[in-house]
Amino acid sequence: MNTSFIKLTEPTSSVADAFNRWENDATLIPKTRPNKNKSALEHRSIVTLDHLMQRLENHHIYLIYLDEQLIGEMNYMVDPGHLYKKEPGTAWISITIGEPEGRGKGIGYAAIQYLEGQIKAQGFQRIELGVFAFNTQAQKLYQRLGYKEVGRIENFTYWQDRWWSDIRMEKNLNMVF
Repeated sequence: MNTSFIKLTEPTSSVADAFNRWENDATLIPKTRPNKNKSALEHRSIVTLDHLMQRLENHHIYLIYLDEQLIGEMNYMVDPGHLYKKEPGTAWISITIGEPEGRGKGIGYAAIQYLEGQIKAQGFQRIELGVFAFNTQAQKLYQRLGYKEVGRIENFTYWQDRWWSDIRMEKNLNMVF
């Protein structure tokens, strides 16, 4: 198994096709975006090359490959308005393993470590992320990587006929665990 990470600089139609697949995958939607009601869960969107170019204006996006097949993406933004703790110089991270064959193989763990290295190389020391309360597998991954809960936003996303919290977690890259 050969995993690699490549910074996205020039989106292609095949990359846009993959993002469309992941953005509209009914099994991923509850985990990757907040939903305010059942109809939001059913909403589908179209990711275009222009959309990806616009995202690159404020996101550092990395593509995740497994044996040369694009299986996911991860990204970070610096000091977005939705940070729980408004500490300047904070990177907000996100990761999606979009293809089923990439899940459960430790790729997410390796991907986040890689992303942390990129963030640290840019001089940022703090990372924050959000994970929905029902996504216990992701919570365990982040905890293994040294992330600690800093707060919760109640009734943040709707799934399985109920409201769930968004758990906000942080990691200081200067700390040794």
